[in-house]
Amino acid sequence: MRTLLLIDNGSRRADSTRNLRRLAAALGERIGESVHPVSLLHSDRIPAAELDGRAAETLAPALRRLLGEGQRELQFIPLFFGRSRALTEFVPETAAAVARECGAFQFQIAPELCPLPNGEPRLVDIVVDHVLQTAAQLRHSAQRVVVVDHGSPLPAVTAVRDWLSARLGERLGATMQVTQAVMERRAEAAYDFNGALLEEVLRGLAATDRATPVILAMLFIAAGRHAGAAGDIAAIIARVRADYPGFDVHPTPLVGSHPALVEILQARVNGQVIACNNLYISTKVYTYGKETSKNR
Repeated sequence: MRTLLLIDNGSRRADSTRNLRRLAAALGERIGESVHPVSLLHSDRIPAAELDGRAAETLAPALRRLLGEGQRELQFIPLFFGRSRALTEFVPETAAAVARECGAFQFQIAPELCPLPNGEPRLVDIVVDHVLQTAAQLRHSAQRVVVVDHGSPLPAVTAVRDWLSARLGERLGATMQVTQAVMERRAEAAYDFNGALLEEVLRGLAATDRATPVILAMLFIAAGRHAGAAGDIAAIIARVRADYPGFDVHPTPLVGSHPALVEILQARVNGQVIACNNLYISTKVYTYGKETSKNR
């Protein structure tokens, strides 16, 4: 019998773990199975008192607990936009280390939220919905949209933002100008594929036209150190606005707050990805951290 784990990267902010638990509960209710909310790292540093007295679980301790309970067939549902090293390296390596301690087991990693090259149309729907919700609250008829994510040293992960931005531009049409930015990136030229930093993009837009508001399309799952209240992005916006009085930046809600995200997660439970009206299943099975691929 399979055991399902909904996994995110983890944060030291309690709101992030609460969001993970909420999504795991909602997914479990939809599929009629228990779903364990597990972060890869960091969340075990949150005091249990901030989490209703129940400490967060990170990957290695969660695996030891489940294996100790006799669970040997695990399935990970990633709360990751792209296939980052967290999924391709950290998870298999951690699982292999735990297997050496606790004995053999198998696990599968379901497809990420936006598998390329075909992407995930339902994720586009979420971003469009959030942008339009935010735009409806503004009184300015012409708006500019900046799609922002955390940033990654992997071109394949940045390509997810590129794909979503292109689809967003197609959906919004000529009434909204769509650009991209990265919250943070490595400075070397080898990482120029990440694009421009958010602060640079906002300063450029403010210098050009500070009267037209900017909608910040947030490609973040949950409120943490970066996307949360008083987080890094809020600090960036505050710095720019301080230098350009009257310049308005309006972040959208986070992707994890949209009810349609659970629909994507439900599809991923069975390895399903919708792409161009075709349904395919991509499953990766690991034993002792060694991967074998099955595509059907």
